[in-house]
Amino acid sequence: MNQPHAKPSVPPVPGLVRAACLVATALLFGTANAYTVKPGDTLYRLAQLHGTTVAELIRLNSLTSTTLEVGQTLRLPGVSTATANASVPGTVPSRISGVTVNAPATLRMGDAFILRLSGPGAAQATVRFPSEAGEDVRLPGERLTPIPAGNEFIVLGRVVLGKNTPVVYEIQVGQDVLQGRIPVTGLPQPLQRLNLPPRIASKLEDPARKAEDAAVEQAYARRTAQAWSRPFQPAAAVRARSSAFGQPRTYVANGPVAYHYGTDYLAPAGTTVMAVNDGTVVVAGMYPVRGGLVVIDHGAGLTSLYFHQRAVTVKVGQKVTRGQKVGEVGSTGLSTGAHLHLEMRVRGEGTDPAGWMNRLWPK
Repeated sequence: MNQPHAKPSVPPVPGLVRAACLVATALLFGTANAYTVKPGDTLYRLAQLHGTTVAELIRLNSLTSTTLEVGQTLRLPGVSTATANASVPGTVPSRISGVTVNAPATLRMGDAFILRLSGPGAAQATVRFPSEAGEDVRLPGERLTPIPAGNEFIVLGRVVLGKNTPVVYEIQVGQDVLQGRIPVTGLPQPLQRLNLPPRIASKLEDPARKAEDAAVEQAYARRTAQAWSRPFQPAAAVRARSSAFGQPRTYVANGPVAYHYGTDYLAPAGTTVMAVNDGTVVVAGMYPVRGGLVVIDHGAGLTSLYFHQRAVTVKVGQKVTRGQKVGEVGSTGLSTGAHLHLEMRVRGEGTDPAGWMNRLWPK
């Protein structure tokens, strides 16, 4: 059922009287957790954007109708004023103890993103994401130290695949805490049924898979200093994708549904695979599922992974630079044709590789 658009719910009053009413409402509510109704707003839309319900908005604001008035001030649960009043893509500033925080206005499942902190207190701030509690993530709610980046400090975040509730971030400076909320939209993609032949699917049950998974988990747990200073580049000279990032898929008939944590790029066998940026090789070898695998630690909790290579040309512990050859495209492991599977993991969680390419940081 469609909700009514914002429109006058009371008889017209002179402009000065209306302005006075709105000011009085704002003073009554205060500035914290306040939102100013804009043209086209509905309670249903606001509830979706800010992770609450229409009933809760009605309760918080003692509303007697679902009709909204442009300029009306509403209370929103647990949302800072600056974040609540965001209505267009971009960054949203808010402040705490001498720190200005710029956060994305909206996010999508599988996005990597950054919070930008500036001001005299930014170096003393710490950040965590309370919304990770209860999610299937590694080290949920981990407290993070911002990374110096010129005249500001940066915190790298990620939206878990399958997440459709807002990302909540918490900035702490001394005893002061600021909490913000970023709406998350879905990543609608059709289910892909691979139905792999038995000789390929059997690799999912290979006893060596346990050691393979342990090796990558150890890489995800690393917390080293940022190693890159230039934008990220593509991992291979390819023209087409065969499977998109985030696509839900099954590998065998009636098997469990899993997300595709990377992007598959079609390329002839033997095509050079290159490091997307500077870092240290932490995994290199042949494995039953990922095949010819290289994992590079770029620091700041970011790792890149290169699957299914027919040859691996680097060794564990080796320092690599952006564009350096790390292997060759192949069809090893859980693969039925020559391609490169590339993953960009932020603290162990898959993010869309496209969001990194030709950028120093994701949007």
